Amino acid sequence: MNVKEAVQEVRKKLAESNTDTPLLDAQLIVGNAAGMTRVQILTYPDKELNENEICKINEMCSERIKHKPMQYILGVCEFMGLDFKVNSHTLIPRGDTEILVERAIEIVKKNTYNSVLDIGTGSGAIAVSIAKYTNTHVDAVDISEGALKTAIENGSNNGVNVNFFKSDLFSEVNEKYDIILSNPPYIEKDVIETLEPGVKDYEPLSALDGGNDGLDFYRRIINDIDSYINKNGCVIFEIGYNQGDKVSKLLSEKGFENISVEKDLSGLDRVVIGYKI
Repeated sequence: MNVKEAVQEVRKKLAESNTDTPLLDAQLIVGNAAGMTRVQILTYPDKELNENEICKINEMCSERIKHKPMQYILGVCEFMGLDFKVNSHTLIPRGDTEILVERAIEIVKKNTYNSVLDIGTGSGAIAVSIAKYTNTHVDAVDISEGALKTAIENGSNNGVNVNFFKSDLFSEVNEKYDIILSNPPYIEKDVIETLEPGVKDYEPLSALDGGNDGLDFYRRIINDIDSYINKNGCVIFEIGYNQGDKVSKLLSEKGFENISVEKDLSGLDRVVIGYKI
């Protein structure tokens, strides 16, 4: 079997299983198994595959048919122009989260902030990206040892020095920061079972479940934040599409000012920013 035949066969199987992007997925699967880029897949369609490569293709195809996300199958995800290792311990970084990171970078540079804390870092995508594109000191915490191990590896692979450590939100934090940010679990508990299989069946529940109204972690962070944020410091949250007003109110009640809600490319509320004046 050559490369072109393998792509055609995988594409057919994925299309029959109603995956969203069967051709792209097929090219990525065959390319990964054969050690080829998508350009090489198109350039050398007649390259013959060996038995081990065909076996690997079949295994990955079977996983994708079960709607396992391609990022988990390949073990890597691109975010902010960087590559991040992802696995069952970590949420897959989304493009919408780049809005949070871009705003954080802008605020760091505008205010010459010197310290950032990322709560619930997961793969470390947010913390590593901020450290990569600014000169500020970045700490990052997570309660999952598996996630922290992955985040530490991602920091090393991207050449940044982020201080990752285990903490249940602020439980092991002993400093104050200019920016505290988080993309916490914010999906309502009853909604999780309605999510697409690639999310609810593969991504860690602990990174999705935000309690009955999706606001549990915002409340916990905001309730304790005064002890960990510097004067004139900033908090940045990623939020669900229907949580802008609710999270803004929680911040306002805690004394935050200049609160704003940023929208994503779909025009939905995505990020809340507030300042502790």
